[in-house]
Amino acid sequence: MSVDNNGDLSQFSMLDLFRMEADSQTQILTDGLLAMERLKDDASAVESMMRAAHSIKGAAAIVGLEVVVQLAHGMEDAFIAAQLGKLALTPNRVDVLLAGVDLILQASRLQDSGVDAWLANNSEQIKSTLNAIATIAFLPEPIDLSPPAPPQVVAPAPVVAEGTAPAAAAEDAHERRSPGPMKNAQNFDKLLSLASESRINAHQMHPFVQNLQRFKRNQSSLFSLIEQLHEAISNSDDAGLKEKSLLALQKTHPLKQFVLEHIADIEAYERRLLGVSQSMVDEVLTMRMRPFRDGVQHFPRMVRDLSRSLGKDVQLQIIGEDTLVDRDILVKIESPLNHMLRNAIDHGMDSAADRIAAGKPGTGTIVLEAKHRAGMLSIEISDDGKGVNLEKIRTRVIERKMAPAQMAASMSPAELMEFLFLPAFSLKENITEISGRGVGLDIVHETIRSQNGTVRIESELGVGFHTYITLPLTQSIVRALVVDVKGEAYAVPIVQVERVLKVPQTTIHTLESKQFFDFGGEHLGLVSASQVLELGDTDASGAELSVVVIGAGTRRYALVVDAIRGEQSLAVQAIDPIFGKMRDISSAALLDNGEPVLILDVPDLLLSIDKLLHEGGLHQLAKSDAAERRKTKRILVVDDSLTVREMERKLLLGRGFLVDIAIDGIDGWNVVRSGDYDLVITDVDMPRMDGIELVTLIKKDIHLHKLPVMIVSYKDRPEDRARGLSAGADYYLTKGSFHDETLLDAVSDLIGDARR
Repeated sequence: MSVDNNGDLSQFSMLDLFRMEADSQTQILTDGLLAMERLKDDASAVESMMRAAHSIKGAAAIVGLEVVVQLAHGMEDAFIAAQLGKLALTPNRVDVLLAGVDLILQASRLQDSGVDAWLANNSEQIKSTLNAIATIAFLPEPIDLSPPAPPQVVAPAPVVAEGTAPAAAAEDAHERRSPGPMKNAQNFDKLLSLASESRINAHQMHPFVQNLQRFKRNQSSLFSLIEQLHEAISNSDDAGLKEKSLLALQKTHPLKQFVLEHIADIEAYERRLLGVSQSMVDEVLTMRMRPFRDGVQHFPRMVRDLSRSLGKDVQLQIIGEDTLVDRDILVKIESPLNHMLRNAIDHGMDSAADRIAAGKPGTGTIVLEAKHRAGMLSIEISDDGKGVNLEKIRTRVIERKMAPAQMAASMSPAELMEFLFLPAFSLKENITEISGRGVGLDIVHETIRSQNGTVRIESELGVGFHTYITLPLTQSIVRALVVDVKGEAYAVPIVQVERVLKVPQTTIHTLESKQFFDFGGEHLGLVSASQVLELGDTDASGAELSVVVIGAGTRRYALVVDAIRGEQSLAVQAIDPIFGKMRDISSAALLDNGEPVLILDVPDLLLSIDKLLHEGGLHQLAKSDAAERRKTKRILVVDDSLTVREMERKLLLGRGFLVDIAIDGIDGWNVVRSGDYDLVITDVDMPRMDGIELVTLIKKDIHLHKLPVMIVSYKDRPEDRARGLSAGADYYLTKGSFHDETLLDAVSDLIGDARR
């Protein structure tokens, strides 16, 4: 039993100790029951469950929880019968025993004052569970290939008190399992800050050593001159001068030896200091690491119960349970992993009969694997279900007008799979509480991205579905590439850097008003880091440009910086919440020399680059006539769909308007406040802020309330139109009207022609 690396148990009450005991022993019971259900004759599992039930019974008796004593005693009798071969632990019987485990866990979560109320509120459930365990041998066997019977007793594993949100209950349970987690987190932050400061101080020894080396070289030059002077004087006839020069020469020897010895001592001290400070950082980080099993140990039970409730037979295999993960990352990824597993069961798995008819084993298998790879945490989730029908995705994309039919027909499998990450995109016909609630995989994608990770999905129809997740091992220390932009230091997480290049000016060419160079056979766009970060123009007068390649696939860009300093390991420090979410910035740190550095948020940076590219803004400052721009009306298009954005932009550009774009509601709100626009055209369904919220903000702003706003949406119901107009929109148009001049006519009605 572990109590957050603190072996002193005297601070805990007997009830606290019982909770810890129940946590560990109920996990043994759950794991053992799931193993018995699959392996049937796992003698070691029965033995461990008997010991666990016996331990719970004794511990419950000490704290006076009689109902737990009865539950554990009945379960112990069942395990003895199973050990003697008198009782087969069939799925129906495992349901009953798991219900008993849930009640034990509920009881262990209670405070002294809440026991009586809990017993009163759950008396029927407790009674039925005790009766079911006592008569467990008489429960019917399941019928082969038919949907398993639902559990006779339903007792949710996470106990949620009345009026308490499930997330809050889970957090509360975690609080009780780990005494003082908030205090531990604060202590860790302090330790890491001190360790980081120690490492910075150690690195600051280096310039001091360099100065001493410079002094030694200057001293050597001086001693050499003294030797030459002594040789010159030795040839003279002045005995007194000879004696003085010899004395001066003799005094140089101990000075030379003194400097040599002390420089060696200081260099050794510097090495020791660097080693100790780095070891301190490593040890502090180790305190945050937890085995992967700590975040996923309840998944096998969830998979088993959920699949049975759906009439399916699915098992979960977990590989790499000992893989170490930062505890914060482990907490953050628990929900995305849970969502992926539920999706796999609900969307991907068929009933046992259907699987056998398709030539597969009746039992479906989901494999969850965690491992370290190239300094990163790699998590893979694979299932042997029916996979995803790409043609169904293609049809849904066309139906929802997310792309024209011709464009959708030419999309590759990888491009089609990307639609599953979009908000509200689902292939599920019937929305349920299990999965497919209209959220798709966008929550998974956003959560992984917020942890500086990536997620990729693959599928083969009839074979299965595969998810690849890559995350940093810890968020506390990041290996980063440090660059200079307009005289300031910025850091790019090294895991998000593909290449670092020097690009000769002579290899740069222009295509469709954008600058490119050849990179491995593809045209890679050049983007000024100072422009994206709104720091001014880049000095591109040199023969070569320093370039950092970021992104992947069609969203790979060459970020032009002033200079590249090199790699450093940075202790990440959060930016004060008073500043809010800073665009393109994720956090801050101190360099080895003590200089502050901002760490770039690469996914956010890619969004900013997309916006500049698609609005043609990368080169407007260099090629545009400001006076001419003032004569032309400007329109802001806000839409998270690249296809719709481009269609609207090209239609409006064709009529002579100047067009800027924003890729979601938050981006649109930031842009519209910083520009002088004549019209805003916005979609409704967008991430971060929808179009209705954007319209409301614009119409309430003292400077923008007179700005015309047009809503363009695929929602064409009267109530949707009324909702948009009541928010203040001046025009409501459906996306189905793009095939004609309706959009342009509506723009003309609102603001007239393109010229002022």
